[in-house]
Amino acid sequence: MPASVKAVVYCEGLFGRLDGKTANGLVRHSEKYEILSVIDSTRAGGDAGEVLDGAPNGIPVLASLDASLERAGFIPDTLIFGMAPTDGLLTADHRAVLLDGIDRGMNLVNGLHEYLNDDAEFVAAALVAGVTIEDVRRPKEIAELKLFSGRIFDVTCPRIAVLGTDGSVGKRTTATLLTQALNAQGIRAVMVGTGQTSLIQGARYAVALDATIPQFCSGEVEAQVVAAFEEEDPDVIIVEGQGALSHPAYLSSGAILRGSRPEGVILQHAPGRVMLGDFPMMPMPTAASEIALIQAFSDTSVIGVTINHEGLTAAGIDDTIAEHEAGLGLPVTDPLTRPLEELVDMVLLAFPELGLRGEALAGIASTGSSLA
Repeated sequence: MPASVKAVVYCEGLFGRLDGKTANGLVRHSEKYEILSVIDSTRAGGDAGEVLDGAPNGIPVLASLDASLERAGFIPDTLIFGMAPTDGLLTADHRAVLLDGIDRGMNLVNGLHEYLNDDAEFVAAALVAGVTIEDVRRPKEIAELKLFSGRIFDVTCPRIAVLGTDGSVGKRTTATLLTQALNAQGIRAVMVGTGQTSLIQGARYAVALDATIPQFCSGEVEAQVVAAFEEEDPDVIIVEGQGALSHPAYLSSGAILRGSRPEGVILQHAPGRVMLGDFPMMPMPTAASEIALIQAFSDTSVIGVTINHEGLTAAGIDDTIAEHEAGLGLPVTDPLTRPLEELVDMVLLAFPELGLRGEALAGIASTGSSLA
């Protein structure tokens, strides 16, 4: 689907918050859709970029679907459900807005565990309106699912997984920024997504891991990594993490470690959180405890830590980075407030051969340019 496909993202009450992570991700990056606006009446009147990162990006936050369509001046192609509630289900209010969008002639993209193509009301509405419903998390047929095969051992480029200490902590954002920054340095990087947001953003290599039968999870991750390697011939593959290895509710991190067998791990951590985001009965792990668990669970090394700065002041970010660097003996940065070169340097410190590759390609480009 071309990036010119126009879309509105519905994220009532959750934009910029943990369970609004699909909308948050689409506002920051989308290869598949041009995001025209975000619907959230609690943030209406703001700019989506300012809400998320303190810098405007021209995507307005509006109070309703009516306001979004009025602002667009036409009926956009697609309405995207931009929330990721823990239970994965629609409320009555959600249903009303999504059905309204269908009635107006908008295709629907749904990232929930609740499949709307199995819902008679939605199917009938879509049929009458002549639109489509995409249930992003619907798994493949069992016959199409892959078991772990060992083909990951044929992947000769480094794999780096971006894992975390909690869900909705910024793993996908860091993985995306790292992939972009490496490519900007002449290092061919490809990202493998593991969640519904990456699929909605347009990731070529991705699987909705938490909707996959557990027996096939590591094999599905392996299959996506192998496909990325064989089709793109990258210098490095970046694998998006899910949940946390220590998290009591999620199993995905284990499958990612088993399936992609990363040589390096970057750990995304939110020091400002005292308790897990959606599970306030559980305390947040420390970066040190999560690193120990990852390295005990898998034959890999944590090569650096990236900080989610929620709840921290500017001075607090500086202090937190310094404290974690001193305590862990690892490079630490915040990808959203620090130069992305720091993130690239974290990788090059662990994999210096990638830097040589980038320098060689830059030299070839420079020579070719001068010869021309």
